[in-house]
Amino acid sequence: MQIFGVDIGGSGIKGAPVDLDKGDLAAERFKVLTPHPATPDGVADGVQQVVEHFGWTGPVGLTFPGVVTGGATVRTAANVDKSWVDTDARALFADRLGGLPVTVVNDADAAGIAEMSFGAGKGRKGTVILLTFGTGIGSAVFTDGVLVPNTELGHLELHGHDAEKRASSKAKEDEDLSWEHWAHRVQKYLAHVEMLFSPELFIIGGGVSRKAAKFLPHVEGIRAEIVPAELQNNAGIVGAAMRAAQGEGKSEG
Repeated sequence: MQIFGVDIGGSGIKGAPVDLDKGDLAAERFKVLTPHPATPDGVADGVQQVVEHFGWTGPVGLTFPGVVTGGATVRTAANVDKSWVDTDARALFADRLGGLPVTVVNDADAAGIAEMSFGAGKGRKGTVILLTFGTGIGSAVFTDGVLVPNTELGHLELHGHDAEKRASSKAKEDEDLSWEHWAHRVQKYLAHVEMLFSPELFIIGGGVSRKAAKFLPHVEGIRAEIVPAELQNNAGIVGAAMRAAQGEGKSEG
């Protein structure tokens, strides 16, 4: 069975049909740049371009980089235009896609759903936390495989700042930090999250998951096991498609 997944990020909007039996992309993903400012209409144009690239006419699952309630309504917009707040994203995207069935889910939650089913979290019990490092820091918290939605742990305060302002991969790029220097910031962030939640496993996702060998060896003093996401930066696309297939977004309030 195939469902289309779209991952909306601060820098790019990427999507592809997903083979839900394998938990993998059924075709090479297509990506467009996220518009700046990332307004609802501008992002919807990008999503339409990605979906129409494949001529897709079935259900579509989409991620969003912020809190999403009821599988539809955006409540926060840290790394996109503030006009997203209180937008009915499901209605917006469904209209732009010609009435296709649409489900919207927090981006890190989608990545976590995919990793827990097909990746590094498969079969893991206890508390598992996936963290995506990109334009910001996204989080997905699972207890015995059950998602606690919309945790947004990237906005925890760390040394007087939003954690993602110090430890996201964007912060690394903006400040031209070495991998080792950035790893020390990630370490401090992980220690803070570990103090609050005592997870058995951290899964590190986002684009930097491809380069885990460059920074994870420098992260020390964390009791939890730390592993890179196995689906890497495709996890959001896969998880969005899974959520669309499940139709579970409506149950979150």
